[in-house]
Amino acid sequence: MAIDKQKLLASLDSVPAFPSSVHKILELTSKTDCQPKELVGVIEHDPILTIKVLKLVNSAYFGLSREVVSIGHAVVYVGLNTIKNVAISVAAKGVLPKNNKAGLDMDEFWLHSLTVGVIGRMLARIKGLPETEVANFFVAGLLHDIGKIFLAHFHPTDYQAVINEYSHTHKAIADIEETQLGISHATLGGKLSEKWELPSDLIRAISHHHDIQDLTDAGDLEIGLACANSIANHMYHESGDNNENPPPVLNKIEQDWLGMSLEDTLASMADLDSEISKAKMFIEN
Repeated sequence: MAIDKQKLLASLDSVPAFPSSVHKILELTSKTDCQPKELVGVIEHDPILTIKVLKLVNSAYFGLSREVVSIGHAVVYVGLNTIKNVAISVAAKGVLPKNNKAGLDMDEFWLHSLTVGVIGRMLARIKGLPETEVANFFVAGLLHDIGKIFLAHFHPTDYQAVINEYSHTHKAIADIEETQLGISHATLGGKLSEKWELPSDLIRAISHHHDIQDLTDAGDLEIGLACANSIANHMYHESGDNNENPPPVLNKIEQDWLGMSLEDTLASMADLDSEISKAKMFIEN
C-alpha cells in the first residue's frame, strides 16, 4: 500500500536543517544593504564551511588567476551572491543522505543535477543576464531534483516502485510520482527548500521545473531551470541511453525564452563537457 500523501509531507521533518551559519548567510544576503564584512564574519566562525568554500572558490570552475586564501578575498573576487550559492550547495550536499535502498543511482543523480546547473549557468550568460544572477542558475540546477533523494532515502519501498515503472515505461517520472504517491519530486523539493528557508525564486524554480507552463509570472530563473533540465534530458536521450521514446522537446515558454532553436542552443554550448568537468568539484564528497 502506497504511503499517504500527508504522512509523506510530515516526514520532511526527518531531513536535517541547514547549519545556523548558512541560515545567517541567507538572512544577510537577502538584505539590499548586506555588508561583506558581516558575511565574512559568519563564514569564518564556521571552520568546516570556510574550508569547503575556499576549496570550491579555488577550483577550476571559477578559474581565478590567483589563489584565494581568505573568505574576505573570496567575497571580493566572486561576489556576495556567488558565496551565498556556494554555501547553499555545500550545506545541501552535507545534509542530504548519500545512500538509499530504492535503487536511485546517486552518481547518475548528481551528474544530471550538475549538468543542469552548468547548462543553466551557460544559458544565463547566453541570455546576457547580469553576472550577479548567473550563480543562481547553477545552484538551482544542482538542487532541482532533491525531492528524489528525499523519497529514495526516507520512503525507499514506495520510490522503488516509481523507479521500476519508469525503467519499464519511460513515462515522465513526475507523472508516475503523481499517480503512485500523489505528489511529485519537484513539489517535494520545493517543500524541502521552504524548510531550509531558501530564496523564494529558488523555491519556485525547484517546485515548477516540470510544469513551468502553470506559472503565469515565471521569471528568468524559473524558465531557465526548466529549459536547462529539458536540454539535459534531450542530451541524455540523444546519447542512446534512452532512445526508445521520442526525445524531450522544449515547450513554447522555453523556446520563447531561449529565442533560438534547440539545435542552435546546443551549438552555442560547445564547451559544455569542459565546464561540467570543471564543476565536478561541487559533487565530490
